[in-house]
Amino acid sequence: MIRWIITGVLLAAGLITCLTFYLQPNSFIGCGDTPTGEGNCREADAIVAVSGGDTFARTDEAIKLYQNGWADKLIFAGAAQDKSGPSNAAVMANRAIQAGVPVGVIEVDEDSATTAENAANTSSILKDNDIHTVILVTSGYHQRRASLEFNKRAGDTMVLNHPTNDKDWNGLWWATPRGWWLAGGELAKIGAFFVEGATE
Repeated sequence: MIRWIITGVLLAAGLITCLTFYLQPNSFIGCGDTPTGEGNCREADAIVAVSGGDTFARTDEAIKLYQNGWADKLIFAGAAQDKSGPSNAAVMANRAIQAGVPVGVIEVDEDSATTAENAANTSSILKDNDIHTVILVTSGYHQRRASLEFNKRAGDTMVLNHPTNDKDWNGLWWATPRGWWLAGGELAKIGAFFVEGATE
């Protein structure tokens, strides 16, 4: 009996660990708070933050990266859920401006309602601004799928992953039903991404 319990605990721990690392790739493991000029720890051309989930956590992380010198341009992407109000991207940009980010370094995509649209619409901004490296900021559970969508459309632009913790996803995501719901939903959407790619 004890052997089965230990086996079950180990299997559960293994599953949680694998899901955590798979869903939230992080290009900045080993980097400090500021760029060093080595490997992925170098300054990028732009920081892209997409709305959804805990939008403010994503926005604040992008602002922090900008203020710490990781890039000199910020791009916010996301349409409004309530079409009668401002877009998510506009709200994110306003939050950055209130934090002291100059208006001139901010670009917005206000039309994208999905991750695929975030990536497609942002790709035009990247080309127009001659951007070759971007730091992609989103919630940890969303990072893998966002990275797949952005890499599919980014052309020669290098996409570096920077997942952030938020109210829905942190080191204890597996301890809540919502954490498992988010993880399962992302796995399903990632599967759909690969199936769609195989049929194109």
